[in-house]
Amino acid sequence: MLKKLLKKYPSIWMLTIKIYRWLNPIAKNPLMAIKRYIEFFCDWREYVKLGGKAKLIDAYPCLFDKIATTPFDAQYFYQAVWASSKINKAQPETHVDVGSDIKFVGMLSAICKVEFVDIRPLEVNLPNFVSVDGSILNLPYADGAVQSLSCMHVIEHIGLGRYGDPLDPDGSRKACAELQRVLADGGKLYLSVPIGSPRVQFNGQRILSVSEVFDFLPGLMLVEVGLVDNEGKYHSVIEVDDICFNEAAGSDFALGCFEFTKDMKSN
Repeated sequence: MLKKLLKKYPSIWMLTIKIYRWLNPIAKNPLMAIKRYIEFFCDWREYVKLGGKAKLIDAYPCLFDKIATTPFDAQYFYQAVWASSKINKAQPETHVDVGSDIKFVGMLSAICKVEFVDIRPLEVNLPNFVSVDGSILNLPYADGAVQSLSCMHVIEHIGLGRYGDPLDPDGSRKACAELQRVLADGGKLYLSVPIGSPRVQFNGQRILSVSEVFDFLPGLMLVEVGLVDNEGKYHSVIEVDDICFNEAAGSDFALGCFEFTKDMKSN
């Protein structure tokens, strides 16, 4: 509400943005920000001495990027690589994704037409991308209508209220049942979920066991499994029996990436 009000006065809005840019590093890490601001001003003075033109009023202090290696979220990074490679190989005419990371589905639209289903519609302008308003508990597709389907790092949240969905202890199972319902005979489902010792980390997510994942999708056949283990190491293919956890050593949870298909003979 305040943002909309400030945008009515462009000069005040721009001043607000500039103040935010200066204060944001302090809010993130006050002690480190003091040291980095000293370096910032030294770098700025040196840049100006070298003939560079940069007014302090236009400054955009980025103080925490001087690090030895590029940080990344191993689970989200590797799951996107895993799923994208499989979908690219399959070359579906249309791929349906339910609630996955928006960077993943955006890049996926460069491979094929993407229909992205979420309770929070994604309003972007991409030629191969369609945003669909819908819930994983009531997908807007007929039984067996979807040939290529993904749902990455999503089902563990369902029923915990984190995203405004109704509280339901059986939310993950119901979400899987709906994914299974809409998957076509011979179709592919690409699913990722945190795996480890079963528990609920309310209201963030559930951790499922591998056997629970299979129990939630009784009408599907496993094709292949990938894994981002507890230490962030990526296994593009792994045998189910080789999946292990090192929770006793202080690790939290791994990420299982499951490729399923619906066997036409079993229906």
